[in-house]
Amino acid sequence: MSGSHRGGPRIVLIGPMGVGKTTVGKLLADRLGVAFRDTDADIVAAQGREIADIFVDEGEPYFRDLERRAVRAAVEEHDGVLALGGGAVLDESTRALLSAHPVVYLSMDVEEAVKRTGLNQARPLLAVNPRKQWRELMDARRHLYAEVARAVVATDGRIPEEVAKAVLDALELKEA
Repeated sequence: MSGSHRGGPRIVLIGPMGVGKTTVGKLLADRLGVAFRDTDADIVAAQGREIADIFVDEGEPYFRDLERRAVRAAVEEHDGVLALGGGAVLDESTRALLSAHPVVYLSMDVEEAVKRTGLNQARPLLAVNPRKQWRELMDARRHLYAEVARAVVATDGRIPEEVAKAVLDALELKEA
């Protein structure tokens, strides 16, 4: 293929759980006239069970392996808007894979996360002390999100439509 070929997703959304990757991703896909895909949904469909159950039954390393393979498949197959699970960037090979793609990190602070997720739903990594665990997760991941992102879009105090517009602006993409 020549250098002008733009294979892979138009936009890849990364960021913490509850930041709105699915909601914003669907809006972006509509605006660009492309399909939306979510690797967490791919895993749930393939496994026939929720991610929380995979964590409990098989453990995090097993889930991360499924996730790494799901991300690779989606990046190779999907040419629309792609949302990745919150922990996908933990994998070094995934970060390397993403370096060639238009990745946007959707960020939010812990107070916003508490408001949005209630931090008490089926979030396997946040079971005990949600606020503290969310902060610790973000301390471990923030630099990884920033490392692979071409743009960072803060979602705090913004409705999904505003976030979607900010993503398009950040990547200089025009609506379909």
